[in-house]
Amino acid sequence: MSTPSEKYAVFRSDQEHPAVKEFRALYDFELDEFQLRACAALEDGHQVLVAAPTGSGKTLVGEFAVHLALQRGQKCFYTTPIKALSNQKYADLVSRYGSGKVGLLTGDNSINSEAPIVVMTTEVLRNMLYAGSNTLLGLSYVVMDEVHYLADRARGAVWEEVLIHLPDSVSVVSLSATVSNAEEFGDWLETVRGNTVVVLEEKRPVPLFQHVMVGKRLHDLFAGEAPTARVGAPAKNKSGNPAKAGQPDLKDLVNPQLVKIARDDSRIFRDDSRKPRRRRDLPKSRPSRSHFTPYRSDVVEELDAGALLPAIYFIFSRKGCEDAMVQCLRSGLKLTKPHERDEIKRVLAERTADLPDEDLGVLGYHDFAEALSRGIAAHHAGLLSAFKEVVEELFARGLIKVVFATETLALGINMPARTVVLEKLSKWNGEAHVDITPGEYTQLTGRAGRRGIDVEGHAVVLWQPGFDPRAVAGLASTRTYPLRSSFSPSYNMAVNLVRQVGRNRARDMLELSFAQFQSDQAVVGLARQVQRNTEALEGYKESIDCHLGDFLEYADLRRKIGEREASGSKRRKLDRRVEAQESIEKLRIGDIIRIPAGRSAGFALVLDPGMRSEREGPRPTVLTLDRQVRKLSMIDFPTPVEAIGSLRIPKKFNPRNPQQRRELAQVLRTRTDMLGEDGPPSRSRGRDIVTHADDPELQEMRAQLRAHPCHGCSDREDHARWAERYFRLDRENREVQRKIEQRTNTIARQFDRVCQVLDALHYLDGDKTTEAGDRLSRIYTELDLVAAECLRQGVFDDLTVPELASCLAALVYESRSKDEPTSPRLPRGDVRQALEKMGAIWRDLSALERDMRVDFLRSMDLGFCWPAFRWASGASLAEVLYESDLAAGDFVRWVKQLIDLTEQVADAAGDTPLRSTARSVVDEIRRGVISYASIID
Repeated sequence: MSTPSEKYAVFRSDQEHPAVKEFRALYDFELDEFQLRACAALEDGHQVLVAAPTGSGKTLVGEFAVHLALQRGQKCFYTTPIKALSNQKYADLVSRYGSGKVGLLTGDNSINSEAPIVVMTTEVLRNMLYAGSNTLLGLSYVVMDEVHYLADRARGAVWEEVLIHLPDSVSVVSLSATVSNAEEFGDWLETVRGNTVVVLEEKRPVPLFQHVMVGKRLHDLFAGEAPTARVGAPAKNKSGNPAKAGQPDLKDLVNPQLVKIARDDSRIFRDDSRKPRRRRDLPKSRPSRSHFTPYRSDVVEELDAGALLPAIYFIFSRKGCEDAMVQCLRSGLKLTKPHERDEIKRVLAERTADLPDEDLGVLGYHDFAEALSRGIAAHHAGLLSAFKEVVEELFARGLIKVVFATETLALGINMPARTVVLEKLSKWNGEAHVDITPGEYTQLTGRAGRRGIDVEGHAVVLWQPGFDPRAVAGLASTRTYPLRSSFSPSYNMAVNLVRQVGRNRARDMLELSFAQFQSDQAVVGLARQVQRNTEALEGYKESIDCHLGDFLEYADLRRKIGEREASGSKRRKLDRRVEAQESIEKLRIGDIIRIPAGRSAGFALVLDPGMRSEREGPRPTVLTLDRQVRKLSMIDFPTPVEAIGSLRIPKKFNPRNPQQRRELAQVLRTRTDMLGEDGPPSRSRGRDIVTHADDPELQEMRAQLRAHPCHGCSDREDHARWAERYFRLDRENREVQRKIEQRTNTIARQFDRVCQVLDALHYLDGDKTTEAGDRLSRIYTELDLVAAECLRQGVFDDLTVPELASCLAALVYESRSKDEPTSPRLPRGDVRQALEKMGAIWRDLSALERDMRVDFLRSMDLGFCWPAFRWASGASLAEVLYESDLAAGDFVRWVKQLIDLTEQVADAAGDTPLRSTARSVVDEIRRGVISYASIID
């Protein structure tokens, strides 16, 4: 900023925005242009949406909202999607403003909740809004960090609930990762919240270079400069935001050497990088030892040699992260100096001093400590929170050199690195292996390049069999990852809204959701299509016009005749299929048949009539004359089949024995030779075939056609072609109109169906909630209605503390894999009876949902009932983990969720013995490692 014009611009900005000037002075670096624009808009009284890459410093805009609130004597809430982020932001703000001005609310912790600045998870704010908490008084600013989380299927609705229900007097600062439809999201915020300024930034603060590691050699992904390595500011539109640019041709960008490697290896490896390969599965001859996937320890050594550490090494598997850490330990890898090791040990001892000594062994503390001392760590959701926090602190300080992590590390936690490594470009999503999206690739690699430390960042993808460099280049270059709403009204949301504002007002409020906004935007395009189609139909009518009469009427009659004929043909075909299926079902073992069609056409012997399936029909197994055993399907029987003879099949006949097949086929051939070429006449042959002549209605329509004036038109066929186009376009137009009807008021219609369920169960009474509805309003869980019904029916009333913990665990736990046991271990006695009642309640509610055409209640999962029972009974952590095969971090996380639900049940139970039992459950299970986790989480 050395030119006079730039100095004058800064002077004018300081004059117009004194708060921004004061805020800038708090930092020893210059703020970026997009940060200044967002802060100035906020000071001017606007709400702002900031969409910028990871690590670009967008959270600084949120901190300016904090600064404004303190300067003006007002209150600011800073919300984050996860507790770890809340803890991190709380520590940052305390270090700047002091503990007296900053509070923390995460469900587990309540620290100084009436402070002018309170950091919290988004769910806490949502619950405060529904409860009408006094803490909301004086609130002027809300910062919603990682607001793109609203696309999350499980939790995304919470963000929209907050944005819709916050008072109009509150200014919202929305911070998002870069999304391609930020303007659309900004338009919605403007509709819901009022005047909103959208600030986009696409330039990375540190250039990012893309690489592929093949063997032990690092190749550049792009032939020239990577799109992510450009440091120049992109062109701006009139709003000051980056202008959209066309996508470059990837053929011209990709490193030709990588293309050659991929082409050579495609001759050896199948093009399937998703399937893991073992050494014995690989071809014995390989053209080059340099074309292989490097070992994890080798990758780290190469990065260390190239001065590319510290690095985050993403492996989409918890076990893979742990295995990688162990592999590095066994390889003797050491990345730290003696003084760094001493500091690591000091920090670890200090941060884990409160962990019970008897739990250290089962928590894997000793291997964890040894790996840390060497500068190596794992980080995933199954890791104990205390361990994760140590890893995060040491990595941020540069003491840990490589972290093997799952993608959860990319969710906002401030852990930038010089290099990011992606082991694979596909991951398991709980149902199938899926390729990562461009948005996920950008989020993961966005951690590379530490602002103010590194002059450049590096993203490294490991070569895998079937590797396609163009696909990777596409991931690295694509900037089209739109934000899609996952909003839908839940039972808890419905009772809370109806209780607060009544049913009609609640319905109107839900129409303001981003989901409905996006649906309505799509409707605009569909409406334009209807308009264009309608205009085209008028043009077709002019071409169809006939001087003899109404040709559309004539053409419609022709169309109906054609449909009638086609319908008759389909009906006869269906009748023949039914007849054929019935004939197959009559077959018995040993019957000789003649297969009418297919590859196995000809004589065959029935070995097994086959079981009937609803989808495919019977599938008989037969032996053909050429000694082949075939399983037939309905495709092989376009006409009915009958037994034309029979053979006795030996009891010990084995269809897998070639000799026995040969002998039986020879007997079959002898028998069929005696029957002749076609066999005896079939009873199905010669049957009368129904023709169009037997349809009197069809004959009447044909007579009307011949009598129509337009039948004698000389241009009849030309008119008919235009009429066919007219009818085709008219069908398309009606389909588009049907889509418009389906997309209009979709959220409101869904809310109406939710209310119908609640009406049927007497949770709602008009615009008021019943006593049962009030209980439901206090329960925030995916199976909220099941929990509320269990409360109403007294399922939990007579349970002991361990038994209640076990039953409530069925409402929170959800297994990570479908392969987990379907019949898990359960406590005996009253627990099983209570779980049976809960199952019956769930089935009744699911049936009601089907009747009302909604689907919210997932199945209960009993996989955590036994661990919860044992932990509430006083069992040690080692015993529980051994019996359940759970990771320590997973166990802690599920117990904390169980605590949340149990506290909600205690609140909903009112002044009853159940409240006392529920509070005792919390006291019993919040012990040992759980108690320590609650302190730090």
